Amino acid sequence: MARKNKKSRRCLKCNNPVYCSSLCKQHFADYFEKKVKRTIKKFELFSRDDKVAVAVSGGKDSTVCLYVLKKLGYDVEAVTVDALIGNYTKQNLENLRKVCNKYGIKLHEISFREEFGMALCSIKIVAHEKGLKYSSCFICGVLRRYLLNKYAKKECFDCICTGHNLDDEAQAFIMNVFRNDLNLAKRQGPITGSGTVPGKNVKGGSAAFAKRVKPLYLCTEEETTAYSKLMKFPVNYADCPCREGAYRKEYADMLDEFEKKFPPTKYNIIQFFLRTIYKMKDKETEEGIVVKEEGAVVNACAYCGEPCAKQVCKRCEILVALKGEEKK
Repeated sequence: MARKNKKSRRCLKCNNPVYCSSLCKQHFADYFEKKVKRTIKKFELFSRDDKVAVAVSGGKDSTVCLYVLKKLGYDVEAVTVDALIGNYTKQNLENLRKVCNKYGIKLHEISFREEFGMALCSIKIVAHEKGLKYSSCFICGVLRRYLLNKYAKKECFDCICTGHNLDDEAQAFIMNVFRNDLNLAKRQGPITGSGTVPGKNVKGGSAAFAKRVKPLYLCTEEETTAYSKLMKFPVNYADCPCREGAYRKEYADMLDEFEKKFPPTKYNIIQFFLRTIYKMKDKETEEGIVVKEEGAVVNACAYCGEPCAKQVCKRCEILVALKGEEKK
């Protein structure tokens, strides 16, 4: 028997047409918001007394995250890092300003040009000339994380929320399985970063990671997109024009195919991770175990003093090549 078309199906809670997750528009919005609320409570991401930063890009996920947290009554502010990728980030910034103005949310704007003296594309060109053959995505990710961590500490935020959803996390975990990278897999989860790093594990001085949390951790890509469109947020649904390579996309496509044939594949992947790897990390933290894998011991970067796995963080490796900064 052929599966009924979504438009002909009826909401599980009323007789209205299905919009997403077997629910009509009204019941879906309520379901989605409650799912985010349950995720925050289940993993103890933050409390109502915390000052929460939401890292926003102008895309659907981070915009949805920002709006829902504000609606749920949390003390949220938006932080965006502009990599200056032509009209793409210009439009994203304009969209973010509209959203924040409409819902009364303070927006902090950080610019690559103000922080590093040039836009992402220029940074990549100079880095390649100096022998650092990193992709635009890698450079952008490294510098963006550095700025968010730096700004969160400066503004005394208790945590940084990102818009990672269930699909993103399932893809990342499977990629780490295929790479046999247990250490990187253990850095995943609804809470990442370590807050303050114990002094005995830091070489060369004290350092601290801003706590990073994922309120959309149990929300699917389909649900997040549906909620964004339902609320008519002014967001850019297109991929970043600087996105390079198809490595992650191949994993995304593979999991999408499995999801169609064997649902709920992605949900099962996340549940497996939470019952195994994530619990392993919690146990090590409780028992004070320092894992002796490469990259597990935290150092203070020899240049900037920020936390890193090696003697020099990737941010400084890039900027030293760009500007020839002298070691402190």
